[in-house]
Amino acid sequence: MAFKIVISDKEKSVQMEVDPSESRGLVGLSIGDEFEGSIIGLEGYKLKITGGSDKNGFPMKRTIPGARRVRSLVSGGVGYKPARKGERRRKTFRGNTVSDDIVQINTVVIEKGEKPLEELIGAQEE
Repeated sequence: MAFKIVISDKEKSVQMEVDPSESRGLVGLSIGDEFEGSIIGLEGYKLKITGGSDKNGFPMKRTIPGARRVRSLVSGGVGYKPARKGERRRKTFRGNTVSDDIVQINTVVIEKGEKPLEELIGAQEE
């Protein structure tokens, strides 16, 4: 399945779609893992996975191992902002491992390449 990858570099964010043939290198990685940008066509870049969401919109959570979906009782943090102090709610989250059910992967740039990010993304879209 094709992934949408959101790449954040300080104040700028860029979104790109990755072909299914290129995305096989991302399946099995977890939140916090680093990978070479050449996997997705960004030569010289190194990216770190910070999160994502699945095909139904459920966010990935670092503390849930695997690629499963879990209903968890939370009092704040990723995916839930309580309205009152002490409020808790049961929410559904996806595990921290990238699988075929994941649609969007959020990343941050660790190492920059020679060419600017916008130039590489623009070249891929044409």
